[in-house]
Amino acid sequence: MGVSTIRNIIRETCEILWSELQPVEMAVPSTEDWLIIADGFYKKTQFPNCIGAVDGKHVRIECPKKSGTLYFNYKNFYSIVLLAVCDANYCFRIIDVGSFGKDSDCNIFKNSAFGKKLYANQINFPSENVLPEDKKGTPQPYVIVGDEAFALNKHLLRPFPGKSLNNERRIFNYRLSRARQNIECSFGILANKWRIFHTSILASPDFAIKITKAACVLHNFVRRRDGYNSEDTLNCKMEDFNEKKGVGNAPSEAKEVREYYVRYVNSVEHSLSWQNKVIG
Repeated sequence: MGVSTIRNIIRETCEILWSELQPVEMAVPSTEDWLIIADGFYKKTQFPNCIGAVDGKHVRIECPKKSGTLYFNYKNFYSIVLLAVCDANYCFRIIDVGSFGKDSDCNIFKNSAFGKKLYANQINFPSENVLPEDKKGTPQPYVIVGDEAFALNKHLLRPFPGKSLNNERRIFNYRLSRARQNIECSFGILANKWRIFHTSILASPDFAIKITKAACVLHNFVRRRDGYNSEDTLNCKMEDFNEKKGVGNAPSEAKEVREYYVRYVNSVEHSLSWQNKVIG
């Protein structure tokens, strides 16, 4: 068969995989689904009221014709961005694919359909609830965790920057990183399973988007049937918080939520036995 015939077969297959599997394997979470996700994160990472981890992955592509520097990213290669929110089982729950490589994760998230609804408080998140074993505490919102590249919001927590750290904030950063590591591992599993992500995709950006979306929904399909495999997480590597620049001032409400979480993870009742040794 000719190259164009093979290309059309792959394109059509990716489109069908997405259209058929997305409603089943990557359906928009319901309120009940968010609660199940939060339970999974707490059991696995001991981070309370966490309903997802968010980050962006640069999918390498060849330089599109007449695109200038739109797809050229800070890592010095051409890419489109896969922005994703995952659960504690390394499944993608929300994805946004196709932004220019030059765009920041924060701007991509703010301009995505999910991000717009989150910052407008229009997502079907569960109602605020007291944190686990904090019965006399103040009810807190359910949150997604991300790195410093994202804007702080009452529903999105990021770590404190390095310049303002004390021991309590270092412990909070560590506890948050335990939950955030899930999205790093999800990307690692995706790339190791579908090795096209280990090299440049030799296709136009719109075709690369279809390939990426198909791979993400197949990733979920396989994860839910193969179950947990310890080898999947062996090569997961956390990024240094200081590698990414933070964004501007956050609303006072969001800062208050983060400070409450700081006090919670540092309290005697809710601390981890090893957390002080880790930051020492």
